[in-house]
Amino acid sequence: MSGSAGAAPGGNAELHCWLRLVYSPGIGPLGAQRLLRAFGPPQQVLGCELRQLRDVVPEAAARALVAPAPAPLRELLARAPDWLGEPGRELLNLADARYPRALLHIPDPPPLLWLRGDASLLARSRMLAVVGTRNPSAQGARDAHDFSHRMALAGVCVVSGLARGIDAQAHRGALHAGPAGGSTLAVLGHGCDRVYPAAHRELARQVAASGLLVSEFALGAPPLAQHFPRRNRIISGLSRGVLVIEAALRSGSLITAGLAAEQGREVFAMPGSIHNPMARGCHRLLRDGAQLVEQPGDILDSLGWTQAPGPVHPDHPDHPAQREVLECLGLGPLGLDELLARSALPAAVVQESLLELELQGRLARLPGGRLQRIDPS
Repeated sequence: MSGSAGAAPGGNAELHCWLRLVYSPGIGPLGAQRLLRAFGPPQQVLGCELRQLRDVVPEAAARALVAPAPAPLRELLARAPDWLGEPGRELLNLADARYPRALLHIPDPPPLLWLRGDASLLARSRMLAVVGTRNPSAQGARDAHDFSHRMALAGVCVVSGLARGIDAQAHRGALHAGPAGGSTLAVLGHGCDRVYPAAHRELARQVAASGLLVSEFALGAPPLAQHFPRRNRIISGLSRGVLVIEAALRSGSLITAGLAAEQGREVFAMPGSIHNPMARGCHRLLRDGAQLVEQPGDILDSLGWTQAPGPVHPDHPDHPAQREVLECLGLGPLGLDELLARSALPAAVVQESLLELELQGRLARLPGGRLQRIDPS
């Protein structure tokens, strides 16, 4: 079922049946999955008698399917065709050939996915979730931005949840890689026609323009607290791995990491200061077996995502800032503060150049935080 609902097989009739099945009270992803397995397509499910339905789902859910649609569902049925008629808006169901295969293998795949943006991102093989606290330290925010930027430059689609803090920085870092990068995908805890938090309206617009917004929740669904743990299984389910950057011990990010482990995904965690309460969740993950991450290359190597060769020979970095950083480093190990003192570049530009050089194999980080230039043999 795609962009214009009328262009899908069966048109609005098929759309109506999917919405009626999935969003009837008491059904949910598991109920819809059981009904589809028992009776076939939604049209056939809705043609069943009450006695057949209650053999598969609870009595209340079965009665909801045979009763007239409640007012919120009637409103959705009336509104959905017009919303889907706009460019860049689609609705995928479990039977759609473009439904992401990775989600088909989780215990409760969402029966419907509402999309805004570039739906082709769902077919990407390189997808990494980057999640963490809504209240990061300045360093944590920089790490989320810089790691996501580097991942996107390596052709990785960065997946997160559009929340404040680490999520937002992950999306921004990936967007900063530009059209040649892996872009970014945001999984929402509300309807695809809404934005939460409201302060991220412009960020959501940018993600929809260059990446993809995804939601299993019906149009108009509010950002209820119980929605966010549910959306986390989609964040992890779409991704090959989950990187946690700063998280408290009681954190939605740890829920996402736990779901990732259950789904057979890799879990990565970035260590932090023992004095930072937002590092404790990452430290727990590391004690429980998560892979320690110090640089973007750790993730690329672990997942077998070899980076594409750069456009120029490594003897001659193509970016002026990278050339200056190499010149300032000289031949001996240098601390970051010394490097910043030598360079006239802004600190953020130096940090970004260091990440680029590190992943080109032109820079090593030594114990004590020192930096060492590596010249090709």
